[in-house]
Amino acid sequence: MSSRRGVGLSAFQNRSALSTQYASHGASLRSNHASSLQNQLSVFQSLLHNFAIQHGDTIKSDPTFRAEFARMCNAIGVDPLAGSNVKGKSGSKGKGSWWAQTLGGDVNDFYFELAVRVVELCRATRGENGGLIGVGECREMVGKGKGIGGGMDISDDDVLRAVKSLDPLGSGFSVVTVGSRQMIRSIPKELNTDQSTVLEAIQVLGYVTCSMLEDNLGWSNVRSETVIQDLLADSLVWVDAQSPEKEYWSPSSMGVDDL
Repeated sequence: MSSRRGVGLSAFQNRSALSTQYASHGASLRSNHASSLQNQLSVFQSLLHNFAIQHGDTIKSDPTFRAEFARMCNAIGVDPLAGSNVKGKSGSKGKGSWWAQTLGGDVNDFYFELAVRVVELCRATRGENGGLIGVGECREMVGKGKGIGGGMDISDDDVLRAVKSLDPLGSGFSVVTVGSRQMIRSIPKELNTDQSTVLEAIQVLGYVTCSMLEDNLGWSNVRSETVIQDLLADSLVWVDAQSPEKEYWSPSSMGVDDL
């Protein structure tokens, strides 16, 4: 009996030692793998830095090239605008964003200038669209100089990044998707499901009436009237009372030239 017990205990000790060895080997493999990935990432970031310096003028002047470059940055975990407003321990501002450190302050300042113009445009048109403006519409209006300063050669991606740069300020500006369109919301108010459905229908049809909502969505007259009145109160739709039945249009669905 004592002999058998010794063999059993020895086997248990061997299995325990083997498990410890496996765990140690696994930890070593994970550490080596993480180190290898970190080295690869450092190489990618170095190449990206050199690419940015070599093509800096094109990045600054070409909105399409700038958007593709920003996507490359995001793919390897580099946020071009991160750190722009970070302060050091002494209270002074740090070196600034990756844009500023790599390409100088021009590109960094470009996005903040664009953000200022987007804010100014949204506030100027809030009475017309209720604080909801299409990203493409905003790009066109800023591009035509409808705002402070002159026009700017920008892309939709530039506008989206400019709005994102406002997040640390708690400005209430955000990008929402209504139907198939991305829109900038400049008021801290969520659209409910019914309101989003009506705005999406207006995008497709051009306008809606209460009877259209009732016939196509199966809504009651009270529900249709309530949603429309809420949208009217927030200036998200306009009413055309000249038709036999009132038609409701969304200014955010109209082209820039129609406003």
